[in-house]
Amino acid sequence: MKWTTLRSPVAAAAVLLCLGGATAQAQELKITIDNFTFTPAELTVKVGDTVTWTNHDDIPHTVVSAGKFRSKAMDTDNSFSFTFTSAGDYQYFCSLHPHMTGMIKVE
Repeated sequence: MKWTTLRSPVAAAAVLLCLGGATAQAQELKITIDNFTFTPAELTVKVGDTVTWTNHDDIPHTVVSAGKFRSKAMDTDNSFSFTFTSAGDYQYFCSLHPHMTGMIKVE
């Protein structure tokens, strides 16, 4: 097969898949909020991954990373999701209970 015959984007994508040129699929990861803690407290993810925090406490909580993301107050069983598009360390906390902290490391 000549490379010059790959005029279709679909054909080019098929060749890339066969050659191992496929990119990794983004993941959806979960953090629970319970007993005034984020679990896990630290999580390492890849660029493009989405993290969802779900509140299992009986009182509201938030998830805030200054200048990056901010959830609304989440009641019991409510969730907040954020997709990480840049590498770096994202420290976060609950604005209603600032002693609650966590860290997302994005590679």
